[in-house]
Amino acid sequence: MTDAAAKIVKPPRKPAVKRASGARKLVKAAQSVGDIKAAEALEGHRAPGPRERAGEARKAAILKAALGVFARLGLDGASVEAIAQAAGISKANLLYYHPTKEALYVAVLEQGLSLWLAPLSRFSEGDDPAEAIAALIDAKLVLSRDHPEVSRLFALEMLRGAPLLKPVLSGPLKAVFDAKVAVIEAWAAAGRLAPVDPPHLIFALWALTQHYADFAVQVRALTGKSLSEKRFMEETRAAVTALVLDGLRPR
Repeated sequence: MTDAAAKIVKPPRKPAVKRASGARKLVKAAQSVGDIKAAEALEGHRAPGPRERAGEARKAAILKAALGVFARLGLDGASVEAIAQAAGISKANLLYYHPTKEALYVAVLEQGLSLWLAPLSRFSEGDDPAEAIAALIDAKLVLSRDHPEVSRLFALEMLRGAPLLKPVLSGPLKAVFDAKVAVIEAWAAAGRLAPVDPPHLIFALWALTQHYADFAVQVRALTGKSLSEKRFMEETRAAVTALVLDGLRPR
């Protein structure tokens, strides 16, 4: 690496703020799922300058590299050096943005939460049940295709007891989960769905879609295919949707 590449390029200093705990930051990220577009609209009033754009690009590269390393090795197995190398920057530069490995891990989980919680938040009682469930399946399969490492990272966090995600599981996720259970119960009570246990339906939807991310190696070994192939993606969407909806149609 040249001296110029190794030099730490610092973004404009921001007013000092008290850092929230990792769990608290994750709860805030989960709660903000519905506010993403509003925040983007507000930010859009002022175009960032070249220095800000460079800083944002550097932060995005760090998070992308960290996601890949954490998803493969977990928090304990990953190193700051490996992440910096994957991001193409110096260790010192990385630590300027994220002072500890744990802080970087929390930032990666924050980013993933906004993606992973969104599909479950979208349907409501007024929607057509079949269309809403098909849309959820499609959205989750797209995430499994385009962001498989997010699903794998969450799976690793669950396997280690979810020390950072427990507040999210019992807080924002539980609130969304309970709301959607109530929607499914209302659909079934109105005869718009066959009688079904809502929590198990949601668990099944997650399992059927996230399998293609978490077990992508197994899927490819057994079928020779992956969701990145258009035809297999379409076949998977059709098969999973039919499997679920055929069991849910009112009889």
